[in-house]
Amino acid sequence: QTERHAYSQEGVASWYGRRFHGKKTASGELYDMYAMTAAHPTLPIPSYVRVTALDSGKSVVVRINDRGPFHSSRIIDLSYTAAHKLGYLGRGSTRVRVEVLDSAAYDTQGAAIGQGVYLQVGAFSSAGNAQKLLDRLARTLDLDADRTRVVLDGALHRVHVGPYSSD
Repeated sequence: QTERHAYSQEGVASWYGRRFHGKKTASGELYDMYAMTAAHPTLPIPSYVRVTALDSGKSVVVRINDRGPFHSSRIIDLSYTAAHKLGYLGRGSTRVRVEVLDSAAYDTQGAAIGQGVYLQVGAFSSAGNAQKLLDRLARTLDLDADRTRVVLDGALHRVHVGPYSSD
């Protein structure tokens, strides 16, 4: 599947870490266990998804940059850091909901249709650098995950904060 369309699925997430750190992913980049990335069997590379732990309600946004998991009972493999943020490192897996974040739903000014205006605070050719800024902003400004996002626009990964009222 290479088409971008609405996608939401519930199932089991696992994570992968040190054993794969520094090895090539399906996207060609090296796997970084500290980046906010994931492996999915069919979603486009790259695409962004929100992964929500069903037991805690915690969620993270990750970039799909690899294929997997190769265990039939699992729907996504998260990086070590993403799994840590969801709180399931010790268990190895947890039930999650995976939802694609569709950049086509946003206009070129970064305003979410019907949702207010987002402030662009950075644009990067590297998704990893965009995610690092997003993580730093979330920590420094104590922002919830739903107040920040990375939107893929052509070859640029745009970091947005919002939404703010357009009035």
